Amino acid sequence: QVQVVESGGGLVQAGGSLRLSCAASERTFTGYVVAWFRQAPGKEREFVAAISWSGYMTNYLDSVKGRFTISRDYSKNTVYLQMNSLKPEDTAVYYCAAGEKYGTTWLTYDYWGQGTQVTVSS
Repeated sequence: QVQVVESGGGLVQAGGSLRLSCAASERTFTGYVVAWFRQAPGKEREFVAAISWSGYMTNYLDSVKGRFTISRDYSKNTVYLQMNSLKPEDTAVYYCAAGEKYGTTWLTYDYWGQGTQVTVSS
């Protein structure tokens, strides 16, 4: 069982930056794919980014390419989502998820955090 804990959300103006962190407790992320999803009010949960265990494979939602970067720090057992040039449409609850398979659908992932709110004001 992997306990996933997100942090780093907050309120930022359009054009600003935030860095979200996803840490594993109870166990490490060893061997796991880690992904970020987001859900805005009244909308379905959507894939944002994923990174393989090796770190060599990453995928992004088209609308965040060039603005968001997913990375992992093995020494800290943490995955980051660096978000730059934020837009109001990025406002959502962001969730971190971990699983043994690589994919862009939420059903792929077994372990989920509670989410962290990101609000981008115009």
